[in-house]
Amino acid sequence: KGLLRQRQAAMVKFLKPGKVVLMLQGRYAGKKAVIVKNYDDGTSGRAYGHALVVGLSKYPRRVKRKDSKEKQAKDKRLKCFVKMTNYNHLMPTRYTLDVDLKGVVTPDVLDNATKKVEAQKKAKKLLEERFESGKNRWFYQRLPF
Repeated sequence: KGLLRQRQAAMVKFLKPGKVVLMLQGRYAGKKAVIVKNYDDGTSGRAYGHALVVGLSKYPRRVKRKDSKEKQAKDKRLKCFVKMTNYNHLMPTRYTLDVDLKGVVTPDVLDNATKKVEAQKKAKKLLEERFESGKNRWFYQRLPF
């Protein structure tokens, strides 16, 4: 029993804000997400390790030069989701995404549907700006499976 506690104390916390993860279960299974806030020890409502994540439910499509400007703008669009997720349903990647979502998405946003929609729109705007800049291309590409 003492050895187990020592091992748990020595374990490194690698699920930190900014870490890119893959969703494994539910509606967004196979989608990429970023951890905004993590709860390693759980909370009173959720007694297990979980994280607040923002992810891409709809990835931007490939843009062709011959397409009209309207079509290009439509293809560049993406769609976000905001969700509290159990650690067991996340697969961490080696990547991090340095987009400041902390001010936009907070845990109390999930209590109210209108606040959640507003947070999703703000997160979408931030992620679209990041996509336009051309950084972190791998985050905006659909997983091929």
